[in-house]
Amino acid sequence: MSSRRYVRGWGALSLAVGAVLVGTAAQPPAGQDKLPAGAPDSTAVVAVDGCVTGGLCSVPRHTVALSGVRTLTGHPIMLGAQAMGPVTLLLRTPGRLADVTVTDRRGRRIAGTPSVDGTRWTSAGTLPAGGRYTARLVVERPGAGADAPRRHLARLDLRTAAAPAGERLTVTFGPEGGGTYGVGQPITAELSRPVPAEDPAARRIVERALQVRSEPRVEGSWHWVDSVTLHYRPRDYWPARARIRVHSGLDALRVGSGLYGGPSRPFTLTTGERVEAVTDVSALEMTVFRDGRAIRTIPVTTGKAGYRTRGGIKVVLGKESLVRMRGDSIGIARGSRDSYDLKVRWATRVTWSGEYLHAAPWSVDAQGSENVSHGCTGMSTDDAAWLFHTVREGDLVRVVNGYGKPMPPFGNGFGDWNLSWAEWRRGSALTGRATAGAAASEGSLRPVL
Repeated sequence: MSSRRYVRGWGALSLAVGAVLVGTAAQPPAGQDKLPAGAPDSTAVVAVDGCVTGGLCSVPRHTVALSGVRTLTGHPIMLGAQAMGPVTLLLRTPGRLADVTVTDRRGRRIAGTPSVDGTRWTSAGTLPAGGRYTARLVVERPGAGADAPRRHLARLDLRTAAAPAGERLTVTFGPEGGGTYGVGQPITAELSRPVPAEDPAARRIVERALQVRSEPRVEGSWHWVDSVTLHYRPRDYWPARARIRVHSGLDALRVGSGLYGGPSRPFTLTTGERVEAVTDVSALEMTVFRDGRAIRTIPVTTGKAGYRTRGGIKVVLGKESLVRMRGDSIGIARGSRDSYDLKVRWATRVTWSGEYLHAAPWSVDAQGSENVSHGCTGMSTDDAAWLFHTVREGDLVRVVNGYGKPMPPFGNGFGDWNLSWAEWRRGSALTGRATAGAAASEGSLRPVL
C-alpha cells in the first residue's frame, strides 16, 4: 500500500534512527515480541540488522522504538562489520509495516521485498560501505475494539561504515578496447583477486554486481570459468546491431571477510551484422551468411586424418594479413614428412593454438575435393582475402559434419556457444547446481532506476 496519502505532516512524525534505542535483543527475533520494559503502548519496535546468511543476525544490534508522536532527534544507526548480508527491518510489536520505502543519498529507491504477513522488509542485497540511506515506514498498529487500525509514519536513517584500508577487488571487462564485434562475442570479466568456488556466497555477491544491459534486451548469464574469470553470453547469440553496456557495482561492496570491492571502469560495445561462416566438412565447402542470407560459397580443404579440424562453434579471435606457420608450433618435428614452414596470407584466427581460415594456394587442386590440411581451413587466395575483409572479431565460425574433436568451451578461444543454455547456467553462482536452494539475496544492492 502506498504511503503517498500520509505525506502531510511527515515532519512532525519523523525521527532519526538511534533516537530511542531500547537495547540489543537478547534472543533471536521470531516474529513479534513483547515491548521492551518501559516502552509505552503507543510505541512500535523495529529491529534492524543484516547478516551474510540473509535477514537478521541471531542477536541484532539495533532495536529501535518508533514513537510516531513527536519529532525525535538522535544519531543514525551505524550498521557495522556484522552487516554482511541484506538489511532487514522487522516489526517486533503487534501490527504490520504497511509500506517501506528505502532510498540512498541521491534519492534513488533501494529494491527490497516485504514478507507475506507484513512484519518484515528485506533489501535485495547488501548495502555498500560508506553509504547513507533513509527508510520511510508506514506502521499500521491494531486499534482498540472496533477502532480502525492506527497508522504512524517514521523515518529511519541508516549508515554503513566506511570500508577499511586494504586491497580492493576490482574487475577488468573485455574484449579489450570495446568497439564493434560480431554477435558471437562473449563479455569477459577478469577479477583482481580470486573468488574460489568454496565461497559461493562471495561469488553470488560478485556476480550480482556485474551488470550487463543490452539494447535490445536479451536473456543472458555469467559463467565462472575459474576463480578469477567470468564470461557472459546471451541464451542465443547477441542481436545484430545491439548496444551492450557493462558496469561493476562492486565499489564499496563487502564481498567477504576483510575484502571489499573497488572501482572499475565500465565497458560498452556494439554488434554489427550477423555474419556466420559454416564449413561443411563432408561437402568440403564453406557458406558465409550475412543476416541469415547466404552471400558466398567457397570450396575448402580441412584437416586430414591425424589433424582433423575441430567441430562445433568458434568465434573469430583476430585477423593477420601475413603470418608465419610452422609445424613445430603444433608438435610436428622439423624434418619429418608432415613438417612445414610457410608464410600465409589472409589468415583469420579462431583458436589460440593456431587454427586459422587462410589462403592455401598450394592446395587449390584439393579444395572442394579432399581434406589435406593440418587442421586449418584452406581456400584460394581470392576467397581468403574476401573472407578476411568480410568478417570481424566476434563473428561466428561453425564446423559441421566433420570428424574432429569438438571445440572446447574454454581455454583455446571462445567455444562458449558449444554449451547448451542449461549447461551454461550451471556455471553461474546464482543459477548453478551448487546454489540450488541457496538464498539469492547476497548480491549487490543497486538502486532501482
